Amino acid sequence: MAPDQSAENLDLVITRVFDAPRERVWKAWTDAEDMKYWSSPCGFAIPVSEGDLKAGGYWKAVMVKPDGTRLPLGGTYREIVPPGKLVFTHAWLDESDRPTSPETVCTVLLESRGDKTRMTFRQTGFTSSESQKGHEGGWSESFDKLADLLV
Repeated sequence: MAPDQSAENLDLVITRVFDAPRERVWKAWTDAEDMKYWSSPCGFAIPVSEGDLKAGGYWKAVMVKPDGTRLPLGGTYREIVPPGKLVFTHAWLDESDRPTSPETVCTVLLESRGDKTRMTFRQTGFTSSESQKGHEGGWSESFDKLADLLV
């Protein structure tokens, strides 16, 4: 029997608890300099991180692989509710900022847990399990780096 490839099964959900107040985790998600530090897998760099943090505003980053390959990505902010909810689209781009991949939607929910923050990250819209698994690995490593930043 083939695995179930329904859209719901391709959703990616990662939950983490960070040892930092919600406002600090929010800043890490919305500050370009913080994003450069943590928002890529281990060994990758983010030399470009910019955006217009408002509903309808555009964001863009360039991720650089260890071999120097540039991977531009970007999207649009859909919903911003400080300091608890951030919704944005995500797509890989070519050098002219045109999407080269299907657009996904990322939702970040931040909940206070005393002096800690519970983050629920959800990414929807994957068209293949390979893409979903690749993003799961990348985000998981990125969230490890985020935890280090927040210490």
